[in-house]
Amino acid sequence: MRPIEHLIVALSLAAGYILVTEHRLLSLKLAAVAVVGSQFPDIVDKPLALELGLLPTGRVGMHSLPIAIPLWVLVVLYSWKTDRVQAGVVFVIAYASHLTADNYIGLAAGRIPSDLLWPLSNPTPRPAIPYWAGPQSINVHLFTLFSIGVLSIAAYYALRDVLHQLYTDT
Repeated sequence: MRPIEHLIVALSLAAGYILVTEHRLLSLKLAAVAVVGSQFPDIVDKPLALELGLLPTGRVGMHSLPIAIPLWVLVVLYSWKTDRVQAGVVFVIAYASHLTADNYIGLAAGRIPSDLLWPLSNPTPRPAIPYWAGPQSINVHLFTLFSIGVLSIAAYYALRDVLHQLYTDT
C-alpha cells in the first residue's frame, strides 16, 4: 500500500477507537501518533533493506509479527508508565493496520503470508530496486533521510521521558 492509504486506514481505526472508548473526536496529538504508527514499519524497514542492505526486503523486520508483537507490548508498557495509554494503543492500532493492509490478500484467503512470520520463514521475493526508487534511487535516499528525522524525534521524546522518570522517581 501507499503511505497515504496506510494513513487513511490508521486514522479511521484510531478515530473509531477514541470515539467508542472516550466518546470524543481524535485529538491532534493522537492523530500524530497514528500518523507515525501507520508509517513506522516502512520508516524502519525500507532504509534498512534498500539503503543499508541489512534486511532481505523492505517488508520484513518491523513488518513481521515475531518482531512487531514484542514491540507493541513495550509500547503499551511505556505508554502506561508515562500515563499515555491511549497514545500507546493508537500507535499499536495504526502499526497493526499497516501490517494487515500490506497482507490483506493473503489474510483474506485464510493464510498468514511468509513476510509476517520472518525470520521464522523466508520472505516473499521482491525486486532489489522498488518501482518508486526514482533516478539513481533518489527517492530511496530521501525516504531514508525522512526516516532518520522521524526516528530521531521519536527517540528524543522517549529519552526525555526516560530521563524525566529517572529524575522524578529519586
